[in-house]
Amino acid sequence: SSAQLCFCSALLPLDRYLYRYFITFHKRLQQPSIANAPCHHGTGYDLLNSIFSPDGRNFQVEYAAKATEIGGTAIGIRCKDGVVLAVEKVVASKLLKPNANKRIATVDSHIGIVYTGMDPDGRRFVDCARAESRDWRENFKTPISTADLVTRMGGFIQSHTMYGSVRPFGITAIVAGVDTSEEMPVDGEVGSGPSCGAGGKVKAKHGGPYLFMIDPSGSYWGFYGAATGKGRQSAKAELEKLDLPSNNMTIREAVKEAAKIIYIASKDNKDKAFELEMTWVSGVDGPTKGRHEHVPKELVDEAEKLARAEGESDDDENEQMAD
Repeated sequence: SSAQLCFCSALLPLDRYLYRYFITFHKRLQQPSIANAPCHHGTGYDLLNSIFSPDGRNFQVEYAAKATEIGGTAIGIRCKDGVVLAVEKVVASKLLKPNANKRIATVDSHIGIVYTGMDPDGRRFVDCARAESRDWRENFKTPISTADLVTRMGGFIQSHTMYGSVRPFGITAIVAGVDTSEEMPVDGEVGSGPSCGAGGKVKAKHGGPYLFMIDPSGSYWGFYGAATGKGRQSAKAELEKLDLPSNNMTIREAVKEAAKIIYIASKDNKDKAFELEMTWVSGVDGPTKGRHEHVPKELVDEAEKLARAEGESDDDENEQMAD
């Protein structure tokens, strides 16, 4: 097609440029000062993300991971009846419109994404996730599962670490969703009986709340509690105190805990002014009826009030101990 011809013709100058670039880079590596230099700071191996250093590092991916600390802290909490997302949006200027520039986005009715790092990269990531969800609905006439979306987006992010003509995404994304419980066969459950596999239904139902995190390398894992951004270490320490694997926390309780954790993590940002953005998604029997939505303002205000009060009491205790 004409579009393909235009695309290919646009790539020809880029191919010639990359060829000359690789030849120049290869000659540089032959120089003793470069070939024998330690690669702790790149020394030529960070010029393209398609190059590995001798010790197996991809420096541009590491630099992208550093960029995820821009902006603030984001967390996700998986509960027995849903998932809560929260993010610390640092206010860069008093002239900014309040509650603008959302960091949490809905990519399908039952799936939400929060990211930290470079805003333009995050918006591009969200647009691609929405396109994947839309294509899945058009092809299979059913909503995409959270795990399938994460698998596809992980591959999309990873593809930006393999070629010299692109750069890695400077974000880490936390993906939350609640999948509808359906009686359907999964891997390892095939058979010829009426109750499993081969077109039959299985006795066990698969679905419920899910929480994943995708980093700039394209790696992704499932979590009970996830944190990323500048205050991620403080946030992880607080999440570990909640004993989330026991699956006893409700989604309403998680809203209060998420606000408290964000306020604790904000201290790593030198107490800069910030806005707290929170969303949640529950099962069909929960407060959101299976949809990803912003937490009602009255609940957010209540959670912030409790978080501030607890933070002030902790500061008073620290001052008394210091005296």
